[in-house]
Parts: sequence; structure tokens; C-alpha cells
Amino acid sequence: MKSQKNKKAKLHIKIGDSVKIIAGDYKGQIGQVIQTFASKHQVVIKDINMKTKHMRPLQEGQSGQIIRKEAPIDSSNVMLYDGERKIASRYRKSTTQSGQDQRILIKTN
Repeated sequence: MKSQKNKKAKLHIKIGDSVKIIAGDYKGQIGQVIQTFASKHQVVIKDINMKTKHMRPLQEGQSGQIIRKEAPIDSSNVMLYDGERKIASRYRKSTTQSGQDQRILIKTN
């Protein structure tokens, strides 16, 4: 039996994809993926799931800060989104004549 440690984690979402959130507090919102964590199966979406972090001053004379930044969402809660047709869908892979893999949304073909 092969160990799971050496298996490379894969996501169905890539950086730059438009996605629609299909579950959770932000259900129905649309955003763009800015970062992925394949080993944790999480993605960070621009301006979605904003969290507040209070930073202490690092040196004397500095003031503290309140920083708002995006927190990751589980990749199973997002689906690829076609902005032109306004449809969220799964995808299938096909190979072009030049040999490159291409992702095609199932609902829009």
C-alpha cells in the first residue's frame, strides 16, 4: 500500500479563476482567486471572508494597527464561474489539437 505522504495535493481551482461561493456565510458571492493552499485544500478569494487582525506596535514610538485581510475558504465551497453567461459549473478537461489541456465548463460547453 502506498503512503499518502508522497501524494501531491491537487485543486480544481487555480490562481486567477473567477469562482462562485456555493456554501457557507458568503454563499452566492463571486470573486477572484488570489492564492491557493493545495495541501490544506483552501483558497483565498479577493475581498471575501475578510478578517480583522490587531497588530501591536513593534518599536517604541510606533502606533498599533488594525489590518483587514482575506482568510482562506475550503476549496469544496467554491465552484468555477463564467462571468459572460453568469453560470457556475464543474469542468471537464479536453486536449486541443496542439496537445494542450483545456478546462471546459460543463454547463456552458
